[in-house]
Amino acid sequence: MEHTLILCKPDCLDKNCAGEVIRRFEAAGLQLKAAKMLRLTPALLTEHYSHIADRPFFPEIVTFMSSRPVLALILSGSNAVASVRELLGPTDSRKAPKGTIRGDLGTDSMRNILHASDSVENAAIEVKRFFREEEIPV
Repeated sequence: MEHTLILCKPDCLDKNCAGEVIRRFEAAGLQLKAAKMLRLTPALLTEHYSHIADRPFFPEIVTFMSSRPVLALILSGSNAVASVRELLGPTDSRKAPKGTIRGDLGTDSMRNILHASDSVENAAIEVKRFFREEEIPV
């Protein structure tokens, strides 16, 4: 069983659709293993988004992602990372097909409802970044 990390972004919580997002994951056979609300700091966001920290839109991401607490989830299941990515659709919600989470609920490439780990390796890193060891299921 794979684990993957999901962050329900500020737009997801502003639209009151976290329950719908979790329902879709569970309906697809994924299991919710852990959940918690977090206030993301600029330091944590800089670490998390280090791969794009030099891009001109990075300050806007930090402002958006720290604008309110987010809901962090650990999901597990067979091929959890790939399954979640398929359920989400493309990063840019405007290009995501209807029926995907981003296509149905997102607005654009930043306000796209969720962050999801993009590989098994990154999922392991991200789970440890956002959850303390005692919060991570075995």
